[in-house]
Amino acid sequence: MLNCKKVTEMCSQEMERDLLLQEQVPLRLHLMLCSDCSNFRKQLRVLRLAMQRYASGDTDSTSSDPPSDR
Repeated sequence: MLNCKKVTEMCSQEMERDLLLQEQVPLRLHLMLCSDCSNFRKQLRVLRLAMQRYASGDTDSTSSDPPSDR
């Protein structure tokens, strides 16, 4: 089973590329069991969305749609 350090690395990688199936399965298993890593993943997605909106010039703070879970 993956440790939290490896999971946080994989969550970051997941933002940049599609993970392989052999990476996805242990990641999802760990995320089901570890609320801290699950929260970290959600926070990464929120930050990425915010940065994408900022970069595109969308500064409307009222549109705070939460990112969908993969």
